[in-house]
Amino acid sequence: MSEKKSSAKSSAHTVQVRRIYDEAQKSDGTRVLVDRVWPRGVSKDKAELDEWVKDVAPSTDLRKWYSHDPEKFDEFARRFREELKGDDAAKALDDLRELAQKGTLTLLTAAKRDDISQATVLAGILNDGTKSSGKKSTKNSSSKSSSKDSKDSKDSK
Repeated sequence: MSEKKSSAKSSAHTVQVRRIYDEAQKSDGTRVLVDRVWPRGVSKDKAELDEWVKDVAPSTDLRKWYSHDPEKFDEFARRFREELKGDDAAKALDDLRELAQKGTLTLLTAAKRDDISQATVLAGILNDGTKSSGKKSTKNSSSKSSSKDSKDSKDSK
């Protein structure tokens, strides 16, 4: 039914990305919606959220410009990381870091392709502080980026 999502791991915490439409799993840990707009067709009860953190979502202008076009993902990720430097977003990102330090953190999005979503960029930042585009595999197959994540994690020790 639900796809298993792989996640990059560090010794301190695990941050993973899932779609809000996927069934909640015990392994999700803390579930946080990181979309600015509430997802269509999902009741608050069905979402099984711990928090909804709008301040780490892309601005409306950036979200509309991006429109989840895979060709624009790298530029979207760059612009989004810039937006995250704002006071409210930086504070909310710090709050997410604190949640991640306590255990597994699952970032939820309504995006059809969570691998090119803001949640994936956020997971990249939270998992290892990467300056890359934030591309991380969140699908059930392994990928080159998963190998890179492991290497980056070893390099940073």
